Amino acid sequence: MDSLPIRLGLTMWSHNQWQQSFYGKGTLPAERLQRYAQVFHTVEGNTTFYATPSQSTVLNWKSATSDHFKFTFKLPQAITHQQMLRGTQAQLKDFLQVMAPLHERIGQWTIQLPAAFSPEYLDRLKKFCRYFPSDFPLGVEVRHPEFFVKQAAEKEFNQWLINTGINRIIMDSRPVFAAKADNPVIIDAQQKKPRVPVHAIATANHPMIRFIGHPDLDTNLEFFQPWISKLPTWLSQGKQPYVMIHTPDNVLAPQLALKLYQALQQHTSLPDLNAFPNDNGQPQLQMF
Repeated sequence: MDSLPIRLGLTMWSHNQWQQSFYGKGTLPAERLQRYAQVFHTVEGNTTFYATPSQSTVLNWKSATSDHFKFTFKLPQAITHQQMLRGTQAQLKDFLQVMAPLHERIGQWTIQLPAAFSPEYLDRLKKFCRYFPSDFPLGVEVRHPEFFVKQAAEKEFNQWLINTGINRIIMDSRPVFAAKADNPVIIDAQQKKPRVPVHAIATANHPMIRFIGHPDLDTNLEFFQPWISKLPTWLSQGKQPYVMIHTPDNVLAPQLALKLYQALQQHTSLPDLNAFPNDNGQPQLQMF
């Protein structure tokens, strides 16, 4: 395990509306990942969910980051959603081969499953996970309601994750669903984001929290309070959590991540983040 107690990240590294607030003037789109990685420790790799990148793109991502940075790439939706993990061994092999230059920079491969993937398919998931090399870190996100009722199906799922050292990815969408649906951004987010109970269980060493924020940044502090208690507990157990921050349109996601990280710093010892590079394109130490 590396020296970072917690890995903080966002759902993306490239956003046009971060040009002035985060990256700095004159930053080119091709430079955004480098700027992002100067501040944050990880990123939720949505891009691979929609399409497998080219080999040259993967090499560009590698050159823009250091060995201290970790990606959490989602598996392609063709594997997880369209085929529901059925008959996908060859597709997975091809995908992992393209991603090979970044294998050492993977915090965890994210297997995000659709709501239709019920406990009846658990054996399929178990078989699928055996296709990965034994040292590949994995995280699984489920959305079917039966995985959230603390009955036999969820208990079996959690115990299997514990036995195999696979992280259960935790969705905390309470903040965004607490927002009034009075504009298209909130309405769209509430239609697309899953509304599932928050089961704060760490089944392996790198529990991942996906915190879907309220549009009012200060309101999120109330919703983040349970994590201010839970995260230090996990740290005391030798775990390294991943905390992924979203907002409905992600325009203010960097600012929210900083605010929540600062709140957490008041309760446990964490290193300071580097400042956003928007002043002069170079990171500066952010003092709190």
